Amino acid sequence: MGHPTPSERLNAARQVCEAAGERFTPLREHVLELVIEDGGAVKAYDLLDRLKPDRGSPKPPTVYRALDFLSKLGLVHRVEALNAFIACDHSHEGDLAEFFICEGCSHVVERHAHDHADCKPAGFEITRSVIEHYGTCATCRPAA
Repeated sequence: MGHPTPSERLNAARQVCEAAGERFTPLREHVLELVIEDGGAVKAYDLLDRLKPDRGSPKPPTVYRALDFLSKLGLVHRVEALNAFIACDHSHEGDLAEFFICEGCSHVVERHAHDHADCKPAGFEITRSVIEHYGTCATCRPAA
């Protein structure tokens, strides 16, 4: 089974929104489409620049609200270290997003980590987790 096409990913996002009782507005859809098209971690201001030609002059809060909405539904993830967003095309089903970030080229690969609830301090309630690993990807690493 291959990777889903951008169209299939947007259709899946529509279904996620419907299942959550949320509206997948044209702006939210367009922002997600731009993140998917980017194929990697993209900054909100880069998305803002790409929205301007066909959306008038959207303001930064407009893009951040759309990204926040998409993030809450698990359709994008924020890569904290890069202050950027990456599209997610699969369900975590209780697993956490785990990122491997190349310090050479800033390429980001997402994998799934298992829930760490069993190792938290007694009485601590986890509201969100971000797991980011830094290193060098195979492309940037010199041949041994």
